[in-house]
Amino acid sequence: MQALTAPAGGRERNAAVLPLPAFTDNYIWAIVRDGQAAVVDPGEAGPVLQWLAREGLKLRAILLTHHHGDHVGGVLELSRIGDITVYGPAREKLPRCDVPLVEGDRVVLPELDLDLTVLDVPGHTAGHIAYTGRAAGKQPVLFCGDTLFAGGCGRLFEGTPAQMSDSLEKFSVLPPDTQVFCAHEYTLANLRWAMAVEPANRTLQQWYQRARQLRAEGLPTLPSTIGQERATNPFLRTQQADVVRAADSWAGHDHPTPVEVFASLREWKNDFK
Repeated sequence: MQALTAPAGGRERNAAVLPLPAFTDNYIWAIVRDGQAAVVDPGEAGPVLQWLAREGLKLRAILLTHHHGDHVGGVLELSRIGDITVYGPAREKLPRCDVPLVEGDRVVLPELDLDLTVLDVPGHTAGHIAYTGRAAGKQPVLFCGDTLFAGGCGRLFEGTPAQMSDSLEKFSVLPPDTQVFCAHEYTLANLRWAMAVEPANRTLQQWYQRARQLRAEGLPTLPSTIGQERATNPFLRTQQADVVRAADSWAGHDHPTPVEVFASLREWKNDFK
């Protein structure tokens, strides 16, 4: 697997959303503006602490999407470095959460030009949330945790196919230029599977070649966009005729509803090599 690479050095004073690589394939998304920062899903503290020290930044907030250790493992250590507010899902057990959130709540941090609305997106976990809106001058954005990936979606550890299908529909109706900040670099593996589902999808083939080039250069394939995912991600295309036929063929039976198509696609992806 191509190693993830950290953002280039140089003091981050302008507004930006940057990937901080963690573990083998996680991204901790860092929102920075005018010397201040927030981070999304810090599974480990080290990459964040090193980046803050190198760039001379002050951490103001932590945003969490769900309870899995590779997303919350660095929270307590980061909490010790200053006056930091931790936001997270109200329905999940977290190491720390100062502001519990449910759908419709907002996270507003003017110093980071951040104004995000919360979506409840159960499926990967029971209480998973996502954040969509504006961050560091980028509008619109989506921090989706492990619910949506480029070319894929999260495994159903605690939720049902119907829940995850509904959650992905909340993303699908966002503006097509919404930048999608997924939490893992799974793009190449996901797109190989997506091409097995839709081998005639030219947009998907072109995206795969572009993603291969980015990874060959050690660059992230993310963020994606909602428009790109609508055009290439089978999990957002469960009503497209080619995707339905592929699910029917793989499962050996017809699928009367999009949720049933989704369920078979998720099983197919689970076993895809």
